[in-house]
Amino acid sequence: MTLNPTIADVTERIRRRSAASRSNYLARMAAAAESGPRRAHLTCGNQAHAYAAMGADKTALAAGRTPNIGIITAYNDMLSAHQPYETYPALIREAARKAGATAQVAGGVPAMCDGVTQGQTGMELSLFSRDVIALAAGVGLSHNTFDATLYLGVCDKIVPGLVMAAATFGYLPAVFLPAGPMTSGIPNDEKAKVRQKFAVGEATRDELMASEMASYHGPGTCTFYGTANSNQMLMEFMGLHLPGASFVNPGTPLREALTIAGAERALEITALGNDYRPASAILDERSFVNGIVGLMATGGSTNLVLHLPAMARAAGIALTLEDFADISHVTPLMAKVYPNGLADVNHFHAAGGLAYMIGELLADGLLHDDTVTVAGDGLAHYTREPKLGLTGLTYVDGPRQSANDRILRPASDPFSPTGGVVQLDGNLGHGVIKVSAVAADRHVIEAPARIFHDQDAVKSAFQKGEFASDTVVVVRFQGPKSNGMPELHGLTPILSVLQDRGLRVALVTDGRMSGASGKVPAAIHVSPEAADGGPLARLRDGDMVRLDADKGTLEAVGVDLSARAPAEADLTGNGTGVGRELFDVFRKNVGLASTGAAVVV
Repeated sequence: MTLNPTIADVTERIRRRSAASRSNYLARMAAAAESGPRRAHLTCGNQAHAYAAMGADKTALAAGRTPNIGIITAYNDMLSAHQPYETYPALIREAARKAGATAQVAGGVPAMCDGVTQGQTGMELSLFSRDVIALAAGVGLSHNTFDATLYLGVCDKIVPGLVMAAATFGYLPAVFLPAGPMTSGIPNDEKAKVRQKFAVGEATRDELMASEMASYHGPGTCTFYGTANSNQMLMEFMGLHLPGASFVNPGTPLREALTIAGAERALEITALGNDYRPASAILDERSFVNGIVGLMATGGSTNLVLHLPAMARAAGIALTLEDFADISHVTPLMAKVYPNGLADVNHFHAAGGLAYMIGELLADGLLHDDTVTVAGDGLAHYTREPKLGLTGLTYVDGPRQSANDRILRPASDPFSPTGGVVQLDGNLGHGVIKVSAVAADRHVIEAPARIFHDQDAVKSAFQKGEFASDTVVVVRFQGPKSNGMPELHGLTPILSVLQDRGLRVALVTDGRMSGASGKVPAAIHVSPEAADGGPLARLRDGDMVRLDADKGTLEAVGVDLSARAPAEADLTGNGTGVGRELFDVFRKNVGLASTGAAVVV
C-alpha cells in the first residue's frame, strides 16, 4: 500500500527539520559503536570490580567473548504495574546463561505512581521524574560493561525516561520488557460514577474506598487506557517490544515466555553477532511517526504529546505540535477503551488488539512498513501474535477481523475519521485538546472565565455552589516552571458533574490532565505558561473565552490582553516539602511544554 501523502509529508518535514541534529547524533553513535565491545576498554581492575559478585558468571564476563546484558529496572512493589519486575532479573540471568552469555542489573531507576500522588504535593515531582529516570539509567550504563540493554518499565514517566536513556546510549541494542495489565476489576465507568457521587456527597468515603480497591486490585498496569498503557502501545508501534508483548497479564506462562524471549533477542542483536540492531537505528523519524499514528488510532494519553518530543530530541529528532495535529487529522480512531469507551485494555486485547490495528493501519498506508525493529526489518512483524504451545513460544498471524466492533473497528469504518488530538492556537497561547471522548456538541465552548491558581480552589468553589452557569475554568500557574506541571486529574469528577447538570464547561490550563482525561473539553499544556508571562497570566474573571476544537483555536474574545500587566502568583510555597527542594534546578531550567518540558536534553 502506498504511504498516505500526509504521513509522508510530515515524515519528510521532520527529517528536514532535524537534519543537522540527527546527523550529529548518528555520528556520535557510529563513533561509539566503532570502538567495539564496551568491556574491551576497561582495565583489569575496572573489570574485577564489575564482576566481583557474579559467581559462576565471572569467567564468561572476564573472557568478554559473549554478550553481557545490562538490565535497567524500575522495579518497586508500590506500583502494581512494576511489582512483577521483582523476579525478572533472575529469569533474564538464567536465560542468558543458557545462551552462554551473561546479564547484570546495571541500575535501578525511580518509579513513582501518579495514582498515589494525584492531587497531592508529590505530583509536582512527577513530570521531572522522567528526566531523573533518564539520568539514573545513564549512571547505570556508564559503567561501560554492556553489549545490549533490557529496560524494565511501564508507567507514565518511566518509559519516556527510559527511551531517552536508550537513545543516549543508542549504540547499544535496547529491548523493552513489559509486565502486562492486571486482570479486569469492576468496570471503569462504575468506578467513575462512584467518584462523581462522592464529589457531590452522595457516596461515603467507605463506598469510595471499596470501589477504588475493587478497580485497582492486583499486580499489573491499571486497566484503563491512560499513559501507562499508551506507553506499551507506543513501544510496539516503535518496534522496541517483541510483537504482542504489551497486554499479556502478569503471572502467566506466556508472560514469562515473552520475558525470556526478550532476553534471548537482546543477545542476538548485539554488535558481537551478525544482526546488530542498535537503538539509534530503531529510533528514527519513521518510528516516531508510527508512534504518533498509534497514539491517535487508539485515542491514547495526551501526556505522550509532552513525552514524545523529549524522547525524539534525545535521538536528534525535532517534533512539533503541528506534526501531532496533522497526523491526527488523517488517522482514524479505531479503538474505544476507557475513558473513551467502556472497555478496558484486556477487552481491547481480546478483540484483536495491537496486531489487528497495526495490520489495518499498514494496509491503509498510515504506517511506515520499512522501520527497523527489535524483531526484524519491517513493522509487519507486529501483525503477528505470540502463542505458547508444546514446542514453546511461536508466532502466528494476528486476527484480520475485530472480535468486537464496539471496542475495535477497521480503519475503513472507524469510530471517528480523525485521531482526536487537536492543536490549539490563539491569543491565549498554544496547547492541545483530546476530543476522542468529548461529545461533538461540546467541541466548541464559549463562556466567561473563572480564574484559579490551583485545583483546590476550584474544588472549594464547587463545594460552595459557585458554578451555576456556563464557565471556562482557567487554572493557571500550573506549568513546569511554576510547580512541575502536575496533573489536574482531581478536577475530572467536578467538571463532569457540572457538565452532567447541563452546564457548558471547559478547562483551560498550562498544567496537565491525566492520561485518563475524558468527556469534559480541556485545553491543556497551554504555552507559554503563566509563570513565563504567558497570555493566561493576563486573563481576568469574566473575560469571554472561546475554545474551538473544530477550528483548533483558543481565544479570549473581545479582549486586548497586551494592554494588561500579567498577574503574579505567590509560588514560594512550591519550592519546599516532599522533596521539592531538590528540584529547584529543574523548575529554573525546564523547557516549554510545547517542546517536551525537558531539562536534560
